[in-house]
Amino acid sequence: MFPKFLALLFLPVLCLGAKDFKAWAKALEARGVSVSAGLWDVQTGKALDRFQDSQALIPASTTKVVSTYALLKCMKPETTLETEVWGDLKDGVVQGDLVFKGGGDPLLTSERIWMLAQALKSLGITRVAGSLRLDQSAFDAQRSPEGWENTSGDTLPAVWALSVNFNRNESGRTAQDPERNAREILQRILTEAGIAIEGRAGLVETPRRLLSWTSPPLRALVMDINKWSNNFMVEMLVRDFGAGSWPRGVKRIQEFYRSTFDLGPEVIRITDGSGLSKENRLSARTLGIILRAGYHDFEVGPEFVASLKVMGGEPWKLKIKDPNLSRRVRVKSGHLDLVTSLCGYLQTLDGQVRVFAIVLNGRCDDEDIWEQVSRWAN
Repeated sequence: MFPKFLALLFLPVLCLGAKDFKAWAKALEARGVSVSAGLWDVQTGKALDRFQDSQALIPASTTKVVSTYALLKCMKPETTLETEVWGDLKDGVVQGDLVFKGGGDPLLTSERIWMLAQALKSLGITRVAGSLRLDQSAFDAQRSPEGWENTSGDTLPAVWALSVNFNRNESGRTAQDPERNAREILQRILTEAGIAIEGRAGLVETPRRLLSWTSPPLRALVMDINKWSNNFMVEMLVRDFGAGSWPRGVKRIQEFYRSTFDLGPEVIRITDGSGLSKENRLSARTLGIILRAGYHDFEVGPEFVASLKVMGGEPWKLKIKDPNLSRRVRVKSGHLDLVTSLCGYLQTLDGQVRVFAIVLNGRCDDEDIWEQVSRWAN
């Protein structure tokens, strides 16, 4: 089934407004902007417009299309991640430390920790004689993926197996000491819930697992990732996919595309899952292949397509003032310094669904892309 998608995208172009499209692309090139772009029929896979569509450029956050589709296919939409809580509980008192063992839940927020605290109270816990301790052993010691040498240090906090509030402090900034930040949030919420933390040391204890706290299912996590372009969450899931290792997670994503679509690592050139790395290289054609496959995928396609931003159907305003695009365009956008990209699906005025991808490297802005998307859709 899937190799057929790859072959169809190489069919000859059917010219639909090709003159305007070529002029748009050539004008960008004249400004020093590298262009990889294409439009394909979602049913047949025939190319309707394309310009340097096989040229691999820096894709920015459209990389998330590659990573989230692979994660849904391999991990399955119903998959959850577990945060375990361990302690030696006797007569309502944890005799030593209360240990939170991280399992890679990327959405361990204050609101969900409050519910976890209520679950601990339902076990009869009223006091912790020791302290709170975090177990980060599910992930290896690597703190950032490869290829982030030119990425802002504040772009993404440390990605640890137990991370609270995306490892950001109350002001939304990267927590300089994420473990301390997590412990302080956990202790404050447990205390407010009526569980006292005494902090005594040197206590004899025989800990056992008290409960497992389950993350939302992968389908919901991917929705947050692609709607909000959440870098932290997707990188945490890539580490989960690699059993705690970033390089292994990325390699497994590449292996999925090699075995399923015959798209080797020379085509799926990624070093992270979010697109923050400027070492990533993807072409419009590669993005088109994956998007079209996702559209026709009965197993995970509905979750994948629904995770994309719906123009005119979300809290965000349209990038351009074209009310005709409302609810007819589903997209994943990407932005880095000198990188602007957009890919997804559009519906024409006569109801035809198209797959499109545009990756621009150079000095440009959103309007440069939306000019062509509006032309394709209208």
